[in-house]
Amino acid sequence: MQKIPLSRCFVDDEVKAAALRALESGQYILGKECQAFEGELARHAGAAQAILGSSWTMIVYVLHLAQGLRAGDEVLVPSHTAFPTMEPLIHCGARPVFVDIDESFCLDVSHLEALITPRTVGIIPVHLYGHPVDLDPVLAVAAKHHLWVLEDCAQAQGAQYKGKTVGGIAPFGAFSFFPSKNLTVLGDGGCLVTSDAATAERVRMLRNHGRKDKYHHELAGFNIRFNEIQAAIGRVMLAHLERFNANRRQIAARYHERLAGVVRVPVERPWARAVYHMYVVRCERRDELQQYLKGQGIETGIHYPVPNHRQPAVTQRFPNVPPLPRTDAAVNAILSLPIHGEMTLEAADRVCDAIAAFYGRR
Repeated sequence: MQKIPLSRCFVDDEVKAAALRALESGQYILGKECQAFEGELARHAGAAQAILGSSWTMIVYVLHLAQGLRAGDEVLVPSHTAFPTMEPLIHCGARPVFVDIDESFCLDVSHLEALITPRTVGIIPVHLYGHPVDLDPVLAVAAKHHLWVLEDCAQAQGAQYKGKTVGGIAPFGAFSFFPSKNLTVLGDGGCLVTSDAATAERVRMLRNHGRKDKYHHELAGFNIRFNEIQAAIGRVMLAHLERFNANRRQIAARYHERLAGVVRVPVERPWARAVYHMYVVRCERRDELQQYLKGQGIETGIHYPVPNHRQPAVTQRFPNVPPLPRTDAAVNAILSLPIHGEMTLEAADRVCDAIAAFYGRR
């Protein structure tokens, strides 16, 4: 029985040729491939600049430093997201203030106003699983209270909100290139996109030892530079991104069609163009279903079984975090089904057949 993986990376002769081109160039860090990739990423997101870094986590960490984030500051962020979303906040001494989710698994924008205090400085809306957050209310609240907004686009490269590509809508957007992402560089990596020239310049210096030029260090920075081989690979992946995302949407449509009424399928808002980094259903007897699918050669995942407001790294620092009923309920029912840019409809049908058989709906 051929296994169906949860996700899979695209590698072909074009990808290999790009890596070889960079390898043979003799320049391996922050060279022409990186510069070209940054320009392409900025244009794709509709932002003035993109700054590559070694990971989403580190490029966002230096962004927070450039923003002047301080100990005691508060930032509104969903709990239901990957831990790195709020990890840089903790390293800066700031407090994540957790927001419950809506039916799309993204933060519930109706809760924002009630959570703002005099210490609040920013909001991090997460376009989780490839579905955009309802950004207009977020930006309106931020403008009213003079807060910055950082779009977490780690799982949403190419998603659209009201016809605009995510990442370039708020003042800042950050992407991840981890191998499972919609756009990968076949390794770790990330980038910040922004039209804020002053902050972009500061982030560029901080990622490279605080350099203004080779031998003048205006800041005490870090080494989170990007490399040419992965930039060359990323440029190929970006050229194929729309095709990959279209295929993900086709797989999602098949899942929607065949699984509605069997499990609780994800919603897609009328103003959203989701790109389905993950296709996440809610189901009864989740753990039993996952084991059954494993026996059928179908890989699944749970993203994420422990919400961030219950992580030890959070509760040790910030005890008495208020409960988040929708988040707590969701994590006990969610299951991520296989989906990737080259998955076939035949594979999706096999997943659907297996789920229907488990629930006696064949």
